[in-house]
Amino acid sequence: MPIYEYQCESCKHKLEALQKVSDQPLIDCPVCSKPSLKKQISAAAFRLKGGGWYETDFKTGNKKNLVNDGGDSKPAPPKDPAPKAAKPDSQTQ
Repeated sequence: MPIYEYQCESCKHKLEALQKVSDQPLIDCPVCSKPSLKKQISAAAFRLKGGGWYETDFKTGNKKNLVNDGGDSKPAPPKDPAPKAAKPDSQTQ
């Protein structure tokens, strides 16, 4: 279930609520009891960090399709390096 952020337009109290997507938005402020809560637009309340999930996590045997396993797929051609710009000599002797 997503976490939604709300702010009261009367007292400026902020809160977060764990709600289903299908739930109706909250209206009544828990601090001032006025019906002036407004849903805020915010970033996601979670981050995906670490190694993560891979395409081979739940595959076994020949079902594993690794990118560089020598299979039917062709490797991508090497990229040309960007040309280097000449740097001016900053030290004078």
